Amino acid sequence: MWINNSINPNKIISANFFDSASIFVANNGDIYYDNGERNGRVDKWILNTNTFVNVMNIDAPCYGLFIDTNDTLYCSMYSQHQVIKRWLNDSEMISITAAGSGTQGSAANELWNPLGIFVDINFDLYVADCFNDRIQLFEFGELNGTTIVGQGSSNNIISLLCPSGIVLDADKYLFIVDRNNHRIIRSRSNDIRCIIGCGREGPQSYQLSNPITLSFDSYGNIFITDALNNRIQKFDFILNSCDNSSIVQSIYSSVLTEKHSTYSRTGCDLSKYYYEVIQVSVHESRSYSLSSNSSVDIYGYMYTESFYPSDPFTNLIMQDDNSCGKHQFNMRTLLWSTTANILVVTTCSPNVTGKFSIIVSGINNVTFERLIENHDECVIGGSCNVQIKGIGITLDDILRYEIKRNMTLKNQPLLVKMSVVLANVMFLMGLINGILSLLTFQNANLRKVGCGIYLLASSITSLLTIFMFTIKFWFVLLIQMNSSINISIRRGGCISIEPLLKLFLYFDTWLNACVAIERAIHVYQGIHFNKEKSKRLARWIIFILPFCITATIIHEPLHRDIFEHQVKDDLDKTKIIERNSWCAIQYSRAVQDYNTAILFVHLIGPFIANLFSALFIIFGTARQRSLAQTSQNYIAHIRAQLGEHKQLVISPAILLILSIPRLIISLLSGCVKVSDKPWLYLCAYFISFTPAILVFIVFVIPSELYRKTLKQSLSTWQRRTRH
Repeated sequence: MWINNSINPNKIISANFFDSASIFVANNGDIYYDNGERNGRVDKWILNTNTFVNVMNIDAPCYGLFIDTNDTLYCSMYSQHQVIKRWLNDSEMISITAAGSGTQGSAANELWNPLGIFVDINFDLYVADCFNDRIQLFEFGELNGTTIVGQGSSNNIISLLCPSGIVLDADKYLFIVDRNNHRIIRSRSNDIRCIIGCGREGPQSYQLSNPITLSFDSYGNIFITDALNNRIQKFDFILNSCDNSSIVQSIYSSVLTEKHSTYSRTGCDLSKYYYEVIQVSVHESRSYSLSSNSSVDIYGYMYTESFYPSDPFTNLIMQDDNSCGKHQFNMRTLLWSTTANILVVTTCSPNVTGKFSIIVSGINNVTFERLIENHDECVIGGSCNVQIKGIGITLDDILRYEIKRNMTLKNQPLLVKMSVVLANVMFLMGLINGILSLLTFQNANLRKVGCGIYLLASSITSLLTIFMFTIKFWFVLLIQMNSSINISIRRGGCISIEPLLKLFLYFDTWLNACVAIERAIHVYQGIHFNKEKSKRLARWIIFILPFCITATIIHEPLHRDIFEHQVKDDLDKTKIIERNSWCAIQYSRAVQDYNTAILFVHLIGPFIANLFSALFIIFGTARQRSLAQTSQNYIAHIRAQLGEHKQLVISPAILLILSIPRLIISLLSGCVKVSDKPWLYLCAYFISFTPAILVFIVFVIPSELYRKTLKQSLSTWQRRTRH
């Protein structure tokens, strides 16, 4: 025990307890403390007598203790997901439930690892519901609570992350220890703001690291248990802090125009909100009031250090979303002299421009500087960034949140089991397709022209594609299921497998296009078609094409790496309970636009080549025959050619239809939250690889020549196996 402002304790009380989780000092000086870890009780040290008595029997530690004005003792049981209470004047130690069902959950009558508690003069119970990231209010006699701050509240304008302490003052202000955000929040009605630790986590006097509890003394000073900094922090109440006689106002004026950048305020709707980023600098860290005047309805968002338009919730410390319809916002926040204070001004409605002014009031002048945002990055695979750009969707992104870690395949969700079945079916079909195609096009007679060489190469690349697809699938599945796999193996697979898969897939589609183009050239040149020249050109194209495709995607390995995320214990931040890692991609806006263009080239380019070649064959042949055979008109010849060469139109149409799902998903504007519709994205991903297993169906089955060649090859193979 310390006397106020003393540097040494004036009294040390030795008691028989282990890992006590909470303490409460009554008005008469008696001290109640948790003794539940090993001894299963709450004890009381009686002032002046130095004796200890048992006041409550419990079967789990109390992470919060409170005594109301009616001498009722409340215990917040973290591991039991409930709050119990007992009237201290009752001779029998009977405890009853005050809140929580005893089962973890987020319903109105449930709690999930509750921590700090507070009971007001009306005997209403406030609970810091840690794992639900909310503050629950249970009115006297009610077991159904109301969320008043945090996740699920009607006024959720500030996010909490495991609140652990709560105090209600005489003016009805709630003071909340926002534990894993390392800050203290003050809340009343629509006035919710950060007051302490509003920058990043740290050891400085104005910073906190995993704070747990908060208390006031009779002077209004705040005391905080700053856990990971191993200290108790005191923040003094300044009596003249509300004296406006020395207030200085600083004004910043600007205009939002159509030349300003746009972004999405919510992070995943369309980016149609004009915004301006302003750095507010101060010489001394103090609390300042921010207000605005404008010709349009505007919002204000405060960030620390930097602002990322692609992820507007990163570094966010305060926002004012109550200005819609008022043309202004009002905030009071702490501005730091040691780190950047970033103010983002945007509009209530999309596609709106207009003038605005920012007024900052405080004890000193502030300076303003408009920042031009250069970083517009899309991070694929971050632990808190489940929304990703459509252009970056890979199998890793689709299955990441579906695969259960360190569980056997038998215990995996239905989606994962079905994906295993689909992957195996596709591998089997691809293997059969590749073998039959190879047996067909290895015939020397078919390779007397370039078309046969292209189809032989396509048979090989289709096999490579389906093999690489299978390797990719099982690599993603196994590294997500087994967290013990070496990080070097994870990184190597992350960097190499996806680019190789794209190389084989694009190579295969372009080979199909080359087949169509050569057929069109053959029709155009007729008897003048040079077979030897066709063979030489085919060999050169097959040699050069992989290098051209590689050049378009060579940047991908440079932007791919393993992202590691450590899950720490909520009570002991130094203890790591789980390590997660997955393949992540990070690229700038310019690279993203380039990827979109390349996607069009490799998906739309082969289709256009196939379609126009087919149309040229049909209409060109019809034109030639209409000139030679005048007994039929041009339209009749076109119909005849369509009947004869319909497979040439059907083939590219099939390839396009199979490419459309992936193309649509890849070009979705804004962000994509894969976990919302995993079946849709998984089916689209699998469908995009089906052309690689259709070479035999698309090219061999419709052709009488190829079917005869396959029969001959099978007969030859059978004779060889018999001998």
